[in-house]
Amino acid sequence: MTRMNQSETYDYIVAGGGSAGCVLAARLSEDPRLSVLLVEAGPADRNPWLHIPSGFFKTINNPRYDWRYETEPEPALNGRRIAWPRGRVLGGSSAINGLIYIRGQADDFNDWAQRGNPGWSWADVLPAFRAVEAQGRGESEFHGAWGGLGVEDPPVDLELVSRFVEAGAQAGLPLNPDFNGATQEGVGFFQLTTRKGRRSSSARAFLGPAKRRPNLRILTGVAVERLELEGGRARGIHCRRGNDRLHLRCRREIVLTAGAIGSTQILQLSGIGDPALLAAAGVTPVHALPGVGRHLQDHLQSRLMLRLNLPISLNDLTRGPWRKLLIGMNYVFRRRGVLSFGASLAGGFGRTPLASDRPDVQFHFQPLSLDSYDGGLHPFPGATISACQLRPESEGTIFIASPDPSVHPEIRANYLATDLDRRTMIEGFRFARRIAAAPALAGIVAGEHRPGGEVRGDDEILDYIRATGSSIYHPAGTCRMGPDPARGDVVDARLRVHGLAGLRVADCSIMPRLVSGNTNAAAIMIGERAAAIIREDAAATITNETEKTA
Repeated sequence: MTRMNQSETYDYIVAGGGSAGCVLAARLSEDPRLSVLLVEAGPADRNPWLHIPSGFFKTINNPRYDWRYETEPEPALNGRRIAWPRGRVLGGSSAINGLIYIRGQADDFNDWAQRGNPGWSWADVLPAFRAVEAQGRGESEFHGAWGGLGVEDPPVDLELVSRFVEAGAQAGLPLNPDFNGATQEGVGFFQLTTRKGRRSSSARAFLGPAKRRPNLRILTGVAVERLELEGGRARGIHCRRGNDRLHLRCRREIVLTAGAIGSTQILQLSGIGDPALLAAAGVTPVHALPGVGRHLQDHLQSRLMLRLNLPISLNDLTRGPWRKLLIGMNYVFRRRGVLSFGASLAGGFGRTPLASDRPDVQFHFQPLSLDSYDGGLHPFPGATISACQLRPESEGTIFIASPDPSVHPEIRANYLATDLDRRTMIEGFRFARRIAAAPALAGIVAGEHRPGGEVRGDDEILDYIRATGSSIYHPAGTCRMGPDPARGDVVDARLRVHGLAGLRVADCSIMPRLVSGNTNAAAIMIGERAAAIIREDAAATITNETEKTA
């Protein structure tokens, strides 16, 4: 981090160096006439494990790189607190996630537009997805090859993963070579956000080429505590760096890109939100916007763990010091092998009997089994099929409970709050079992490790989900995009916070509804779209001012 004065002024301040913030700051700084500041609370991404694809086993739950959020006790999950890892490092969650590249379904974005958000239909966002992508398979109708974000097929061929794909087809899913192509439905191999065997985080993909620009400043280890508001306009940010307090001013706009939790917390600490809840938390209300922190959505997963009768899982292939040495050498010299990919190498998208015309469940297949990321792999051959509902109806909240920025907000995901969500999760679990029972897998499955074959009825399956279900870490919707703040919308279709000037939000918190799949690709797309919108609005402002003075 470079030295700085206690108070400086920039044209644009981007608050949050995560998936969306890195691409946004890089794009804005392409104009050399503008000064751009990117502020990230976590450290720089220097740890080698942040760049090794399987390194998330070392960085998730590490308080240096992970905020380590957790929910309040969840009523429908037996009162359990659910872990919510979020990246606390340059690159944000893109630096510690499972690397899966899934955009969502075209209808997700068409639905956003139909909810009163012009410019966010599938036809509008596809060019942004293509613009950021460096697709390893080359350019096509659906993919770009010249962007910064590496997207590749994992350099591995594991028998167990191929068996899962074959079993998915036997269970009725069509083979799909590209979940981000013409259709999402089917079973196949995931593409990962990697490039030549290294993680392609948003920081590496977009800030790497941009950080040498003299008009872009990147500050790490600087936590934004609140916004400075003057006369209905955002003028600056108040930050903390260790024991130092910093006051940074902005000439044009501040863009919050701290994620569904962080952006929400900054707004509320600044007095923007539900006045009654702000006052109860000890914060003076400044701007009433009741939707801030509401409409939270996340993907809940249930996991089917299998015991195998063949030693072909990663539980076996990584056991012992000599195997570990060979794995390390294979990665160091060839950028291949176990260290070159994430946990889930294949998956699928299917329709339960509750679905209408498109997939409503997603499967992640892991050629390994474990109880927790920090607990180690099981000592027996194992595999895991997780199932999640793609478009939950349940909504939760994120609200601060203290004016102290270091105190985590209270997260209530409110999982399984509706009958549809409960029934879809049950059907998704049954679908996973059908895949496990298909011939390609059945011959090597010795039995279920969890929950066990005795768990058969709907009530028993739901009890298992309540006892063991976990997040896939896709929080969204807490600063929802839409035209009407009275119904809970926080930003308009131009990402401007309703009722305030000089302030936008651009991250997963603006999603009107959670996308049907992993959220990192969509977060990066939102950053790309935000940059284009900001440039368009700035150009329109200059044109209007010129016409007035002509």
